[in-house]
Amino acid sequence: MNKEATGRERGRSLLYFHMANDMQIKAIETMVQDILSSEPEYFLVEIKIKPTNNVKIFLDGDHGISIEKCVYCNRALYKKMEEEHFFPSDDFSLEVSSPGLDQPLKSLRQYKKNIGRLIEVLLVDGKKILGKLIDASEDGIVLEETKGKNKKKELINHAILFNNIKSTTIQIVF
Repeated sequence: MNKEATGRERGRSLLYFHMANDMQIKAIETMVQDILSSEPEYFLVEIKIKPTNNVKIFLDGDHGISIEKCVYCNRALYKKMEEEHFFPSDDFSLEVSSPGLDQPLKSLRQYKKNIGRLIEVLLVDGKKILGKLIDASEDGIVLEETKGKNKKKELINHAILFNNIKSTTIQIVF
């Protein structure tokens, strides 16, 4: 087999993986939503599936999420995935956790939950802005940046649209 054919085959298998992966993610998302449906304070943040069938589910809550809730969701989801023979030979691993403070914010609910906290926003143009999250809406956020100190201290509010944000991370203050 020549190099061009090998590359084409690899491209097809990667395309198939991504298409299958998207379908699996949507199916898992439906299962998770079903599990969480009786407790609307909890929500799905992200689903990741590795080629090794390692499934990672990130959940959060309007007031945080406990380890016990993650364990409950893990067991319920694992059972559903096994019953539906989601992966061939039930060959998969499942991890359910909260995203952690070092992970970027992904949803509007996460932004709303973190109003009042110090965040760093990386804009799509590469600029970084550090400030306190003041508000979050469907369109974007308002960030209060502090420039200068003492008498020269100046507060600048930035209204930033979500489509201008590459990532947002919570900053831990000691």
